[in-house]
Amino acid sequence: MPADMLRALSHAKLLDLADILLVAFILYSFIRLIRDTRAYQMAIGLGIVGLMFILTRWGNLVTSHWLIKNFITYLIIAIIVLFQGEIRRFLTGIGSGTLRRPLTLTSFQHKMPELFLAVEYMSQRRIGALIALEKGISLNSFIETGTRVNADLSKDLLVGLFFPNSPLHDGAVVVQGDRIAAAGCLLPLPASHHLGPEFQTQTRHLAALGLSQETDAAVVVVSEQTGTVSVAIRGKIEKMAGRDELKNRLMGYFQK
Repeated sequence: MPADMLRALSHAKLLDLADILLVAFILYSFIRLIRDTRAYQMAIGLGIVGLMFILTRWGNLVTSHWLIKNFITYLIIAIIVLFQGEIRRFLTGIGSGTLRRPLTLTSFQHKMPELFLAVEYMSQRRIGALIALEKGISLNSFIETGTRVNADLSKDLLVGLFFPNSPLHDGAVVVQGDRIAAAGCLLPLPASHHLGPEFQTQTRHLAALGLSQETDAAVVVVSEQTGTVSVAIRGKIEKMAGRDELKNRLMGYFQK
């Protein structure tokens, strides 16, 4: 085996090197995409199956190798089924304008105090809220489901949009950079979830989880029942202890 590898390297061309680098980049991008998600554990399991395939071939374990080989025949279908959300997010990310990120981060930092003031105000008064913060993947398809606002992000406007009995308080607000793009937007619900008893399976939290599974947006949720603030990122939702933790979580995520 080492001799075969040395012989292959001695005959390698520039295009072969470019091919290897491209494959490595695709694998690296996919691992980054599924990191900190349940799909990461599935990927590890698939990697173990691949390793067993190699070992059974080297060890001449005929029966075991035959069984794993026949299982790998259906591996492509299994990957599509298991990673459909991650594949969709990966392809959407490729088609999105990633060059907008530095500008988006700068404008978001400028208006961040307004967002935190609004969230803190609504949390203290138990005003339910659902705020989707766009990162790299465009949220325009979800903006179309609501009412366009296209206004500067401000505490008063955010509170007004979510104030009880206002026309748009039940939907989500979508923020693009330092602008409130739309309100009253409909977000996708996840096909399955494990929110846990602390979230009491509330619709806002489910919608936040659903959007974070399909895109790279960060979704801030204010509970109408308890006033607690949560953030959904990459298919995981967690409670925030206060403004500082919320700020650190969002800024750490948007700077990646």
